[in-house]
Amino acid sequence: MKNSRNICLAFLATIFVGGAFANPQEGEPAPAFRLQDQNSIWHELEDFAGQWLVLYFYPKADTPGCTTEACEFRDNIFAYEELGAAIVGVSVDDVASQKDFADKYHLPFPLLSDANKVVAESYGVLRESGVANRQSFIIDPQGQVAKRYYQVSPADHSAEVLEDLKILM
Repeated sequence: MKNSRNICLAFLATIFVGGAFANPQEGEPAPAFRLQDQNSIWHELEDFAGQWLVLYFYPKADTPGCTTEACEFRDNIFAYEELGAAIVGVSVDDVASQKDFADKYHLPFPLLSDANKVVAESYGVLRESGVANRQSFIIDPQGQVAKRYYQVSPADHSAEVLEDLKILM
């Protein structure tokens, strides 16, 4: 009986994480998170309450596609700030890898370490290989998923998100 209870609890945990359903769709609450960034500072979803948030997942720090995507967000940071939107990157890399990546490319936004893969799982972006799919979410000031991107082109994504933010706001 105890084993059945544990299986049931594990199943429920994969469906319901942090007050929101796992694998959130547009119009649903974004799953809560609490992760450290490249400077070992903790960040939570609720830290961004009242503002727009671009939460982007990427497979691995300092790889070609991930570098292109991060640098595109970096190069557009002033346009995001002008809109009052925050950018946060997430991968399953450890804090030290995130630090090296951020320092090497002068990335001016948090890169969160999801080394335990809980957040990637809750957002429905964890691949069987154990890395995150390249997907992004625009989260509105109330914590709802306003837009989800399943297919991301690293070179064009930042500009695409900026345009969508202007429409959503």
